[in-house]
Amino acid sequence: MKLSARVEYGVRAMAVLAFHYPEGALSLKEIAGREGISYQFLEQIFPDLRRAGLIESVRGARGGYLLARPPSEIKVGDIVRAVEGPIAPVSCLLEPPAGRSSCHRSSAGCLTRHVWEKLRDRINEVLDEVYLADLIDIKPAQLIN
Repeated sequence: MKLSARVEYGVRAMAVLAFHYPEGALSLKEIAGREGISYQFLEQIFPDLRRAGLIESVRGARGGYLLARPPSEIKVGDIVRAVEGPIAPVSCLLEPPAGRSSCHRSSAGCLTRHVWEKLRDRINEVLDEVYLADLIDIKPAQLIN
């Protein structure tokens, strides 16, 4: 299982905003330049982060984006779900459209569903244990170990 580039870049961009949180807004170009991420790609990700209430936009000459809440209140899981949607290692764990089932097998008759549910729950658990504040508190020496 591999996370998408949208998730990776979204988390990296949010970490930059967290690092600069006390200083105010950063432009998308600044964020893209600091992380070596395509400006156009970030333009596609930031509306999702804004709709999820994770960032706010500031207009004007010193405008840009800033976190909507302190870094200690934003989980990495919030970011992942904002840009990628719900975490589901298999499609039967996704909410089906109204009146339809996501799987032709009943959950009671599926021998593997409990494994996928456990995987989903553990992934969510790990992502929800880490806050943006944790990412920016990591010291360079800790990255080597």
